[in-house]
Amino acid sequence: MPLICVCSPKGGVGKTTLTANLAYALARSGSKVLALDFDIQNALRLHFGVPLSDGRGYVAKSAESSDWSQFVLTAGGNIFVLPYGDATEEQRLQFEERLTHDEHFLVRGLNTLLNYPGLIIVADFPPGPSAALKAMSRLADLHLVALQADTASLSLLPHVENHRLTGDVLNRKAGHYFVLNQSDNRRQISRDVTAFMEEKLGNQLLGVIHRDESVLEANASQQSIFDFSPASAAAFDIELIAKRVAGIVGVNIGDGTVHSKPKMSGF
Repeated sequence: MPLICVCSPKGGVGKTTLTANLAYALARSGSKVLALDFDIQNALRLHFGVPLSDGRGYVAKSAESSDWSQFVLTAGGNIFVLPYGDATEEQRLQFEERLTHDEHFLVRGLNTLLNYPGLIIVADFPPGPSAALKAMSRLADLHLVALQADTASLSLLPHVENHRLTGDVLNRKAGHYFVLNQSDNRRQISRDVTAFMEEKLGNQLLGVIHRDESVLEANASQQSIFDFSPASAAAFDIELIAKRVAGIVGVNIGDGTVHSKPKMSGF
């Protein structure tokens, strides 16, 4: 049961879109994949066809139920999503308090999912340090750090290396790796940052996703990039990253079909 965490020291780098498309890519071989949202923005669900008006999620109910699997939605085929849900500020604070002070809270909530045979979990986190990211670091098999091919992301690279995201080593199992997003060959600064990151990070840089308008259009239509534009540069880049991730965590993936029009139901 590989658990992959996608995080970033800053917002606006395409982290949630990467999480969603990575989940789709890993599911293309037929493996069951769960996209898990720890971000209060509750945006991950939109990439899987969950209506904007659907506020279901596990955070608001976490005080009532210790088993979060009952809040999982089926997003078509072998892909599932566990939304953060519409939560009040009080519910959010209570949730983060439990994450911080009850070391077993996360394990209890995810126990059914963690023990589901063959399930791959890809979790999305809010930018920067968070109680969820710190708590999940004890369980995660791999961390992917999303950065953008710009100077702002470049300036925050030391935050990751100096353990400012969790206050400790980000991952003690397979380690942490980087993905560089929206590299634009038309812009000199983007080319320079990309070249620097490739030299600086070496094998820790799992891949570079080139700027591709198809990604924005796929998001707008609540589709994966593989359904919307399978021959696009971004689809190729993300597929390659997914294969590298799978190799690290020991999952076999290949070509397959991802359904883009989900039917919402329980796990």
